Amino acid sequence: MAEAFKNLINAATVAHAADHLHRVWHPFNRDRFLSLAKGGLESLAFKARAMQVADALEACLPTRFEQAADVLEAALAPPLPLDGNGEPIGLGTALSKEGLSGWVLWGVGEYVARRGADNLPRALTCLQAITQRFTAEFAIRPFIARHPDAVFPVLAQWTHDPSAHVRRLVSEGSRPRLPWGLRLQQIVADPSPTLPLLLALQDDPSAYVRRSVANHLNDIAKDHPELVAKWVATHLKSATPARTALLRHASRSLIKQGHHPTLQAWGLDQGFDGHASLALSAKRAAIGDSLDLQVQLQAAREKPQTLVVDYAVHHLRANGSTSPKVFKGWKLTLAPGMATTLRKRHSLRPVSTRQLYPGLHRIELKINGKSMAEASFNLLPPPTDQRSKAP
Repeated sequence: MAEAFKNLINAATVAHAADHLHRVWHPFNRDRFLSLAKGGLESLAFKARAMQVADALEACLPTRFEQAADVLEAALAPPLPLDGNGEPIGLGTALSKEGLSGWVLWGVGEYVARRGADNLPRALTCLQAITQRFTAEFAIRPFIARHPDAVFPVLAQWTHDPSAHVRRLVSEGSRPRLPWGLRLQQIVADPSPTLPLLLALQDDPSAYVRRSVANHLNDIAKDHPELVAKWVATHLKSATPARTALLRHASRSLIKQGHHPTLQAWGLDQGFDGHASLALSAKRAAIGDSLDLQVQLQAAREKPQTLVVDYAVHHLRANGSTSPKVFKGWKLTLAPGMATTLRKRHSLRPVSTRQLYPGLHRIELKINGKSMAEASFNLLPPPTDQRSKAP
């Protein structure tokens, strides 16, 4: 079984931080830091571990934030290298012998967010350094929420920073609905402050940056679908392959929802002209198993058809109602009169974001956003031996 993600912040991570902080600032009380940061660490969830590291830093770093920021920056490892596509190498994995790196910097960023509130310029400079070794996407969000008029001009400058890590922070740090991060309610309500930043970055040479822009636009689409549909339609014109890929990734949720203006921008608004069927490998399956889906398509149109084929599983909820979750399927072009069979295995293993409940589940086949066929199955409780092993 794969090791729990939360264990990326562990006793070794904490000791790594203590060693490098003491190396650059000898008054650093290494033993006290280890005691505070490691106490009960194994019982904590992932984010709580990062917050405990921040608590220990608050107790052990200099009281003057400016001095503490100097210590933190001096203890940092060299910036993470990038590959030929502008993707970071070794992000968050190995601890560097040369300085602070990896997931411990989540707690370091949290410390800067807490203690740097009264010295915004120095705090942002520190986050600019941290993000080149890990990420500061969580730590910068409180500053955006409290001081948008001061932070957005800095973000605009950073769109031209020579480091792809810093340019990515511009987009990722200002995402309205960043997972694990503080929700930026003012950006959820009105994303206009971030749009010039995304415009400056959507043709960035780094795929790392462009993927963040796509995810940012996908966030905006959850509250302002028409805005994103218009953005896609406008910026698809004369788009490079890299920008086209970005806009397609940004459109993914709206395409799954069958949002007509977005489908229209991609030429997918005509629907499927032909016959479609959906078959399941079994009528019953247990939680923890998988189910094979088979889709058969027969084109009737005399012209080729570009199709996005997804499927929605209508999960049973605890109160007896159902909630649909759309899963990505296939993208294909069907020639005139062509028939094809598509197959996919769907996992029925529980995930942290979705609880599975036994009972009748319906699967709906969607082609270019329109419902074309459906099938159903009974979800059974997990086998007794699996239940006995559950924590």
